[in-house]
Amino acid sequence: MTGMGVEVGAQAARSRALAVLRIRSRALAVALLPAAVAVVLLAGRSTGHITGAHWGIVRWIVIGIAVATLLAAAGIALVVARARPAVSPTVPITEAAAPDLYRMVRDLADRLDVPAPSAIALTPDCDSWLEDRTHPAHGPPARTGDDISGVRGIRGLSAPRHQRVPTAPVLVIGSPFLWWMRVGELRAVLAPVVAGTGPSAHPDIAAARRFVRGLDAAVAVTSAPERGPLVRVVLGGVGWVARLLLRSCRGHAEEMERGVAAAAAERAQAVDYGLRIVAQEQVGLAYAGWDRLLTRVALPAWRMGRWPSRLDAGVVAALTELSRRDRLAEGFASRLGERPACDLLEEPGAVDEAASLLAARLFHGGPAAPGPGWAPVGWQEYPDEVVDRKWRTDAARLHRVLDALGVRHTVHPAAPRADGPTLERVLEYLTVQEGACRAAAPTGESGSVESESAVMDAAPTGGAPAGEPLRDGGEPLRDGGEPPADEGGPTRREAAIDSGAPRVEGAPAEEILRDGDEQVADGGSGPRRAAASADSAVHAPHVESETSENALDDGEGPVPHDQNGPSAEATADCVAEAPVNAPLTGAPVTDEEDGVVGSVRTAALVAGLSAAMAREEAFPEAAPGGGGTGQPTGRDRTLWDDALLPLFPLQPPRTGRELLVDHVTAMVCCAAMDTAGAAPGLDWLDGPSLLVRGERAADLTPRVLTLVREGDPVPLRAWLLHLGIRPEKPVRLV
Repeated sequence: MTGMGVEVGAQAARSRALAVLRIRSRALAVALLPAAVAVVLLAGRSTGHITGAHWGIVRWIVIGIAVATLLAAAGIALVVARARPAVSPTVPITEAAAPDLYRMVRDLADRLDVPAPSAIALTPDCDSWLEDRTHPAHGPPARTGDDISGVRGIRGLSAPRHQRVPTAPVLVIGSPFLWWMRVGELRAVLAPVVAGTGPSAHPDIAAARRFVRGLDAAVAVTSAPERGPLVRVVLGGVGWVARLLLRSCRGHAEEMERGVAAAAAERAQAVDYGLRIVAQEQVGLAYAGWDRLLTRVALPAWRMGRWPSRLDAGVVAALTELSRRDRLAEGFASRLGERPACDLLEEPGAVDEAASLLAARLFHGGPAAPGPGWAPVGWQEYPDEVVDRKWRTDAARLHRVLDALGVRHTVHPAAPRADGPTLERVLEYLTVQEGACRAAAPTGESGSVESESAVMDAAPTGGAPAGEPLRDGGEPLRDGGEPPADEGGPTRREAAIDSGAPRVEGAPAEEILRDGDEQVADGGSGPRRAAASADSAVHAPHVESETSENALDDGEGPVPHDQNGPSAEATADCVAEAPVNAPLTGAPVTDEEDGVVGSVRTAALVAGLSAAMAREEAFPEAAPGGGGTGQPTGRDRTLWDDALLPLFPLQPPRTGRELLVDHVTAMVCCAAMDTAGAAPGLDWLDGPSLLVRGERAADLTPRVLTLVREGDPVPLRAWLLHLGIRPEKPVRLV
């Protein structure tokens, strides 16, 4: 039954391959048709069967059409033949580097009675396939054992060419499989893949695949933008013909590949069938662990300009941790006592390092070779060199944005002289106080600032009458809105100053705020929107910070601004574009993309962080530390097979609220490390983690999210108090 299934699948693949070749023959016939008609007309004239003056005109017209058609067909055929088919980025493995692996694959091919793959390569992905690399642009074929270097034929002619014999495809293996799977499991998983070399060796199937790959490569060549106008016009016609032929071949090519896969699967059932069922479970588990490792562990390091050099070994650690946490995966850890497939390599560490560098290049766009701004990092050094640096870099960026917003450093009774960056400054800024004025709205055409009492009239709370100004605590003020001098309460101007709200002059409120719901009041949806906000800030109306004025009046001097941080004008412009209907009493601000944030002030901070991240991504060399966003200086922007790196970006751009949560979390972790003796750590499934007294702090993110979304600091302050973290103490930043 198995042999019959193999034969049925192979016959179906061959019939579809012949259909693809018939399309190629029809295209050639269409190109030769005008030439055939011209030959008939010329023959009719010479024999005297086709005579007359009008036939002479027709004859010359047809000859011209035939010549143009032949030239066009020759050009298209030349482009298709010379176009370089796309090649998967892989790490080549020579037989000297993995003799046991080659021996296992050849033994598997003998058991399946199919040709052995010509070579083996590794890819940083959880997949395996066969890849044809016989095109001349891919390099000379591998020499066989009976080739003798330097031997030439008679009169300088070459010796008989062995490469004319159909060359078997290259076997590409996912590198995580070698580290997580055992030798028997790897052999069972590779059995249906290696079995595909049998149908691939059939001449009709090989010719059909070459034709389809040539058309695909020709389409890629004609789509390249770096061409002159005349060349683009010519290649546009070539591309149109290639796309037409591809559409005609698409259905037959898909069915041909399905037939090849069915034949290979039927043939592989005779080899380790029972073990292959168990190994398929490991394929899904390895894919989940690899994806989690890349997105949670490797991506933060890549953003810091470092690349983990043992990603495949990290997969084993991540899946082992998963088996420890998940009861459903308890049986997976018992497999670790068997021989791993990476033992088939002579130097698994060097192969792992090469695959890790390739993964960083494909998924993040990192440089092709290590350098000063792109250095490897081991798992032992990861917490100190990646996690600690990431948190302190994010915290420094957060305080630079607060400086640009004009937010003063908080003076705490326990530390009256602490003027450095503190967590208390962040907590007070993000805290939403009912009844407190959050922003001073500008008036119409006069360009002056509206009085504070009028602003407070717009936000009545509690039991105060409408139109009566309020204190910070929500109680009505007396005597025109100013508290008595003996009470020591702040004036409305000082309350607005303490809130960090800037004063905007020279623009009507409607013009500034009409598009706030769609722009940066919610923090932006990523670097693109933030960059647009930063660019518009150049032409924004003049913005003056009341906090800076108050600091000068008190003799404290202006608030220092980092040269690398966002400018005050850029950040204040983000504040000016806050939604006009945003409540001044601290009600949440909602955005369809970024979600809910606590207040307009929180939205302004989100916008400032998004603009700073966009600026640092656009100019990484100007960022603090040579790559404040984690992009290594001199990030590779070259093309790989006509595609811009990275080929497979791992995550979409983070939303503004996600950026703020990450930065506030980083600030909390810095305070915990500097004031409570906590330490940075690495969790194989969740990435950077905070270790407090040797235990992982897993309940921090929900409390930070409550602060950002609702402006409620109580859960986070209770957590800080429980762990002995001092938010009023200055922290060390990068």
